[in-house]
Amino acid sequence: MSFGRLFIAAAIACGSFTATAQFVKGNEAVHTMPDGTTRVETPPLPATGPIRNTKPCAAADNCHGGAWLMVETKDGLVECTEAYARPDTCRASSYGKAKLLRLWVVKSGDTWLQCQSPDLASKCVNMFARPPANLPFPAVQ
Repeated sequence: MSFGRLFIAAAIACGSFTATAQFVKGNEAVHTMPDGTTRVETPPLPATGPIRNTKPCAAADNCHGGAWLMVETKDGLVECTEAYARPDTCRASSYGKAKLLRLWVVKSGDTWLQCQSPDLASKCVNMFARPPANLPFPAVQ
């Protein structure tokens, strides 16, 4: 195999690896059970407030204007218009295929965070903190 073909094969392999890194290591919302199945938590809706009383923006509608929230669900990683992953607010992940403004929703201990990248060491904020402490740092990815 020529050097050029080897380089292209290596680049494709590296690109594929990057695209499949669709999770956040250390996300405590994802639990592997003793029988090998996976149980996934999503952030709870606030007990009161406007989120609970408004119709969510469906992923297929043109009402979403912010960053896509990357959320682990029982169906795997999805991109949602909201962190709570209510029905119709999520679509299949395009991470690794399309560059979009994204935030990663993860659980660390009892705290739900919105992180800038799929890494708990990135800029993360408590999504239930009072403003301005809950203002996230989205990034195009």
